[in-house]
Amino acid sequence: MAALLSRRWWLQQLEVRDDDDSQLTYIQSFLSNDDLRPVLPEKRTWAAWNYVTYWLADSFNINTWMIASSMIQLGLSWWQAWLCVWIGYGVVTPFLVLNARPGAVHHITFPVVARASFGLWGSLWCVFNRAAMACIWYGVQASIGGTCVLVMLRAMWPSVNNIPNSMPVSSGTNTRDFMCFFLFWLISLPAIWFPIHKIRHFFTLKAIVVPIAALTFFVWCIIKAHGVGPIVRQPARIHGSQMSWAMVVSFMSCISNSITLVTNAPDFASRARRPSDAVLPQLIGAPLCYGVVCFIGIIVSSSSEAIYGQPIWSPIDLLGMFLDGEPSHATRFGVWFIAVAFIIAQTIRRGGYIAAIVGLCMTPWNLLKSSNNFTTYLSAYSVFLSSIAGVMITDYYLVHKGHYYVKDLYSTDRSGWYWYTYGANLRAYAAYIAGISINVVGFAGATGRTVPLAATRIYELSFFTGMGVSGLVYWMLNQAFPARGAAKSFKEIDLSAETNDIESDHDFDEKSAIVDVTESIASASV
Repeated sequence: MAALLSRRWWLQQLEVRDDDDSQLTYIQSFLSNDDLRPVLPEKRTWAAWNYVTYWLADSFNINTWMIASSMIQLGLSWWQAWLCVWIGYGVVTPFLVLNARPGAVHHITFPVVARASFGLWGSLWCVFNRAAMACIWYGVQASIGGTCVLVMLRAMWPSVNNIPNSMPVSSGTNTRDFMCFFLFWLISLPAIWFPIHKIRHFFTLKAIVVPIAALTFFVWCIIKAHGVGPIVRQPARIHGSQMSWAMVVSFMSCISNSITLVTNAPDFASRARRPSDAVLPQLIGAPLCYGVVCFIGIIVSSSSEAIYGQPIWSPIDLLGMFLDGEPSHATRFGVWFIAVAFIIAQTIRRGGYIAAIVGLCMTPWNLLKSSNNFTTYLSAYSVFLSSIAGVMITDYYLVHKGHYYVKDLYSTDRSGWYWYTYGANLRAYAAYIAGISINVVGFAGATGRTVPLAATRIYELSFFTGMGVSGLVYWMLNQAFPARGAAKSFKEIDLSAETNDIESDHDFDEKSAIVDVTESIASASV
């Protein structure tokens, strides 16, 4: 009996709470719960500076630090690689802001925004795609975070590096590394517990601690190397069309690295105090922060070549090398502080406990052993997500033109705007498949098949080809077969709120209005 009660308690903790007193059917509770309903005014706590600190915190991670290394290894000079970083993040950020807009205006999250274009049930595939990527990234971040924990522990207790291995070779890891991975995994769990509107302070903490540590590392390496090292004086090793296309591939890698954030951009935007808070802070903050972090990574790696005779692109590997031999107490403390900062940098609320469990079970250290396979996987997944984002952006700006009927986003009423065909928008799926199809041949080439060069080039531009084709096909299909609620002029408005007369004047009680809409959603017929 005690075991049964214990299992029930854990299941209750994993359930999404529903504060609504009304009796909801299973389908109603599936469509509408505290995580899905429009965000109440008191939970819209993200101001403009919170978005700045979010991007400052998100950009200071090991993935961003090392992204320029692959560009320089392709043969680009350091400044060409840095230029690609600015171009890549500068190009992708406007799409992120565009897709975040429905969340910022109507205060709804990505799963609900996806319903507007893909349909009530059709949106589940979009959510599944994003959730799968979240699980993969959770595991990858935890694996990288585990290396940070190892360096931190080595700085305190050097003998931790000599822990005997008791794990089989087939596990792909060893006792020491798995212990560090598991410790980081445990550290990351508390960040999942708190809802999005409360974790803005965590991003503020990261935005203070991590840049200080990064700048300390930056200055420390320059002093240790007696300069910025040889990489900044190294010219490009490729020229002409080869260099031009290498730059294209390089800035596209930055875009692919951000496609997950573009897709679920409404999640954080839904917590904005005002829609404008989620525009300029992100439009300016994201490229600027990523550009600064990549510059620090380039200079630190260049300095490492002067110190060790070869560039060390991973900051964690470089910190580990600082601990080799007989380091001073000051060196050990410096390494410990920077390692702790990187642990904080790698910790982020990316999905939930299910993602954490899947991320643990997928043995991500094996995935990361082959960087080529992992890069191929990420590029392939960007095709799926960019096609989803293309449909969502086109639907909001070119089809429904800002007109929403929020109540219907939570109702299976067959006459609702978003019921489409048995709950799925066939126009959206036709466009989605078209966006994927144009990249299929190129993807086969990325896995080792012999394909035409043109197909490879199209695939390397998969963000634009996937998003562009899916968006164009979706718009054309809506011109031929207009969806319900398609508008002729752009106006951001919730027509269900207008119908309920809750926006009849400028002095209405916004909280009561949201509660009225919530009650309407809960009582919607099934």
